[in-house]
Amino acid sequence: MSCCEAGKAKKICNVLFLCTGNSARSILAESILNHLGKGHFRGYSAGSHPKGEVHPLAIGLLKSFGMPVDGLRSKSWDEFSRPGAPEMDLVVTVCDNAAGEPCPLWNGNPGRAHWGIPDPAAVEGDESTRKDAFRAAFRQLERHIRSFVRGQRGGS
Repeated sequence: MSCCEAGKAKKICNVLFLCTGNSARSILAESILNHLGKGHFRGYSAGSHPKGEVHPLAIGLLKSFGMPVDGLRSKSWDEFSRPGAPEMDLVVTVCDNAAGEPCPLWNGNPGRAHWGIPDPAAVEGDESTRKDAFRAAFRQLERHIRSFVRGQRGGS
């Protein structure tokens, strides 16, 4: 999965992370990529049926790791299929539900990937149990994103 086409130098690689509710996993992925991408990558997130708010445990976890949270919001994937939307280089589904849904047509011709991550927002129990679920999802996403970024930069 390369963000840059052969012979076409691209300054920023745009990656859209999709999930059904766009309140936890895709939000975490957006923030992680924007932190690790260091100006070479730009993460976005959206949902097929957005909840309308970012899960508070997602925001708290991101802040605890020093990740960016400014501008994070739960939004529809329709925003990214409209004229004038940023052109995506890659679209990654992070939940199995979104992976099985018919997606809109995206600007450009982005690559596609699926990283099935369990939904931490669906975990029930006490606060400690729910926070553990968010940390587990964060770690899985961070591993995927670190590997992706390293691969795009040629292993550096």
